[in-house]
Amino acid sequence: MTQLKIIFAGTPEFAAASLGALLGRPELSVIAVYTQPDKPAGRGQQLRESAVKQLAVTQGLTVYQPASLRDETAISNLRALGADLLVVAAYGQILPRAVLEAPRLGAINVHASLLPRWRGAAPIQRALMAGDQETGITIMHMVERLDAGPILLARATPIRPDDTGGSLHDRLAALGASCLLESLGAFAAGTPPPAVEQEEALVTYARKLERSDRELDWQRPASELARQIRALSPVPLATASLGAIQANILSATSGPALPDAMPGELALDGDRLRVATGAGALEILSLQPAGKKLMQAREFINGYRSRLQPAG
Repeated sequence: MTQLKIIFAGTPEFAAASLGALLGRPELSVIAVYTQPDKPAGRGQQLRESAVKQLAVTQGLTVYQPASLRDETAISNLRALGADLLVVAAYGQILPRAVLEAPRLGAINVHASLLPRWRGAAPIQRALMAGDQETGITIMHMVERLDAGPILLARATPIRPDDTGGSLHDRLAALGASCLLESLGAFAAGTPPPAVEQEEALVTYARKLERSDRELDWQRPASELARQIRALSPVPLATASLGAIQANILSATSGPALPDAMPGELALDGDRLRVATGAGALEILSLQPAGKKLMQAREFINGYRSRLQPAG
């Protein structure tokens, strides 16, 4: 088995799981780590290191954080590392051909969907929103087109009825690390997996989450709104107007319609907080009013009952 010299490129927690899996493997030598520049975060806007950088620093790995990998100097520096393979997981930049072809064996990517379904930036959330029954991990050779490279390995996992964006993320991060090790083991043994071209007719795109994706539209069916809430929990969270109150919604379930209620109307029944929708009713279980702490429905009703008037 040949030792592979690997450049790893990734940024968030999802990618850190894959990087962590590579460490300590004698056949895998991580010679450099690329991650996005530190970014201001939180109320104080202090610079925050990415999850990948934090892990890399603790392991004594060399870290590069170029603002762009389209700059000729950055490309030359990467090429000079003499890597066998570039491994990419949620890096956060579209990489040019010069970077993808710099390592001897090219570049592979760990993607959180069963390609060609959900190419793009938010595959986990889009799969949940769409009501998919399963998703998974795809390891693919990288090309310049977005998530369009030939597939080396794919592993499926069911989407459970209670999955949130957070729980599915964590499961896929672990599965991604496992699939990556399996693929790299084949490369190290000199028998890389055969590449299978994606079926273009089956392509769907997981566009980046925007502010508008967080807003609950009461005209839509309750079942869709419940999936939207699960997909956006624990971050960035769905938002909604409940009477005069604006709140983040952390968990909810769909149920039968409220008799004679218009979309957006509230029904307070003991400890239950329900909202009429375009089809059925959404029962809100936990929420966070703007500027306040997380509350269960009962706490919210007790504290805000006088302001919970039906929405028009």
